[in-house]
Amino acid sequence: MRTVVFVVVDRFQFLDLAGPADVIRMATLVGADPPYRSLVATPDGGPVRAENNIQIAADVSLRELAAGDEAVDTVVVVGGMGAREAVKERQLVDDLRQVAGRARRVTAVCTGAFLLGAAGLLDGHEATTHWAYCADLGTAYPAAKVMPDRIYVQDGWCWTSAGVTAGIDLFLALVEEDHGAELAHQIAGWLVVFVRRPGGQAQFSAQLRTQPARTPSIEALQRWLPDHLHEDLSVDALAEHAGMSARSFARTFVAETGVTPAAYVEELRIEAARRLLESSDLTVETVAKRVGFRRPETLYRAFRRRVATTPDRYRQHFSLRAAHATAS
Repeated sequence: MRTVVFVVVDRFQFLDLAGPADVIRMATLVGADPPYRSLVATPDGGPVRAENNIQIAADVSLRELAAGDEAVDTVVVVGGMGAREAVKERQLVDDLRQVAGRARRVTAVCTGAFLLGAAGLLDGHEATTHWAYCADLGTAYPAAKVMPDRIYVQDGWCWTSAGVTAGIDLFLALVEEDHGAELAHQIAGWLVVFVRRPGGQAQFSAQLRTQPARTPSIEALQRWLPDHLHEDLSVDALAEHAGMSARSFARTFVAETGVTPAAYVEELRIEAARRLLESSDLTVETVAKRVGFRRPETLYRAFRRRVATTPDRYRQHFSLRAAHATAS
């Protein structure tokens, strides 16, 4: 049995605990062999309260766990506002370092990475955290290489993820490492996770990365675009849809979103292409047409520019079908 220790402190983010814990619970229910066993460890073994005011009990104190010799497979530091403050608690940091020293791997969800950093467990490793705190993490722990635009990062035995729901993606990846892609995919289905996101995916979608437009017609256009990527989305066509002249539309779009219409459309199309490459066996030519690139060569050029690889290599690395083929 693989023992997974969730290290939780006061003012933790509830979903940072609940999401990963439900992934490994479901893994055990659907036949993970060996199965998982979860332990919630708080600094002194007492109950802790989440940011949403829900209180949970502990299974064990981290202090006792550190003093013992129980085998630990995975240590998980749960994020939340309290995790950033807990780096000042020297006993907690020492106990975490002691328990992690006998674990097969250490992980952190969201700002739990700050406690890993305080314990020296990020030194020399790539890592990530919630987008709002990546700069702070890099400043506080310069021996770590912070990857600010990643859903999750694996570097050796150290795994870290972005905030909140990204913990589910991280733990699906851990289950895949332990038991294969098929079991991870089955769990994603039970949890009604629409697409199991790869670690290299950005924390923000194209729509979230850009500023929302203030002009109602452009804001409506932003909502309309993702469902019409296969259509003519030239500046003239977009301007006509927005009821503006092409010159006025282009100037207003840049002023309000921070990017040109062409760059915005290209990023939406690349994002859609990535989803299709991850989740389907459509040819690259078909993917290109589906997302609005008239020729596959255009998709290749845009992919190299924005993702720094080719569609084929991206699929080889991230496709669930490719993972199945490798596993078999």
